[in-house]
Amino acid sequence: MLDTKVDVRLTSAEKARLQEDAYLAGMSMSALVRARYFGRPIIANTDQVMIRELRRQGGLLNKVHTQSDGAYSAETAAALVLISDAIKSISRASRTK
Repeated sequence: MLDTKVDVRLTSAEKARLQEDAYLAGMSMSALVRARYFGRPIIANTDQVMIRELRRQGGLLNKVHTQSDGAYSAETAAALVLISDAIKSISRASRTK
């Protein structure tokens, strides 16, 4: 439970940047500041959307594999590896922002 408040003075430009970063991360400014200060990972909303779409594509590939009785197993396996690698890459990059 958050039970206290800290006032911080910023320039207008700093506040605008903080608001934009919070918006991109899908967080409040307070949550973003806490996450950054305490070293928690911040994953941008756009990254989360991309990861969700990649997972959806992986599910569709799995469906193709299942419905074709593995006729395209080499191709679907290779595509799933690429999707998995992309998800890992996005996740790692998001944590370093």
